[in-house]
Amino acid sequence: MNQQECMHSMLEGLRELDVNLSRTDFFITHFHMDHIGLVSKLITEKSIIYFDQADADSLEKISFGWLWYDIINYTRMHGFPESELQEVCNKNPNYRHRVKEHLSFNFLGDGDKINIGDYQFRCIKTPGHSKGHCCLYEPAKKIFVAGDHILSDITPTIQLRSEIENPLEEYLRSLDKVYELDIVLVLPGHGRIFGNCKERIEELKCHHQERIDEIALILGSGPKNAYEVASRMSWDIRYESWDQFSVLQKWFASGEAIAHLKYLETTGRIRKEI
Repeated sequence: MNQQECMHSMLEGLRELDVNLSRTDFFITHFHMDHIGLVSKLITEKSIIYFDQADADSLEKISFGWLWYDIINYTRMHGFPESELQEVCNKNPNYRHRVKEHLSFNFLGDGDKINIGDYQFRCIKTPGHSKGHCCLYEPAKKIFVAGDHILSDITPTIQLRSEIENPLEEYLRSLDKVYELDIVLVLPGHGRIFGNCKERIEELKCHHQERIDEIALILGSGPKNAYEVASRMSWDIRYESWDQFSVLQKWFASGEAIAHLKYLETTGRIRKEI
């Protein structure tokens, strides 16, 4: 993220790898600040930054605060307590440690290629975790640079903060798209590298189906807003009750609940009232 501690660790890692920044281009999988926050401090005049148009639009809106205003209002509509929204604004790292400089991007389309030495990477668009999330696939070496699309030990967060999107539907479709690729090594944005890509995709799809069924069961006792649904969902976190969750954990949990509710609504299993 865009803070001094992260910059120090990044530079240490680059020195250990003997990376020459004057000969380095950047491929950014998505606009979240733990992936793009330091780019403006690492680029040189020769650098190319490969990115997606949709996430570039989101990044600009976040940088100037416009998107954040809409996100807060949308989450408020879904029952998030007004008393905690200001704390979310003050503590959310995606806003506090955001990119504030203007960046020039080289936009990639699905299937576009990047040739680096013996590697010929292909851009694979995988919306879901973000609207413009992209991965890289090297078909000859069967390597997949996954960003936050597929992680080894945790499930990528799928959140909804806009009425016009359906990120879970997009994410499941993106998983199916990647399932068709011949992959022997996955390089994720968090956690360990792994090789069992198809098996992991099946686990992720099963996880979201369990989430969907759990939410349908929660709503079986009567109408609830997304915040109330999130408070009744099962979370892999070391707290005994929802009340012990931090405000940010409640924020992310509510975003996931909204995404699953939207998916259920579009399939016709539930209906929404405002």
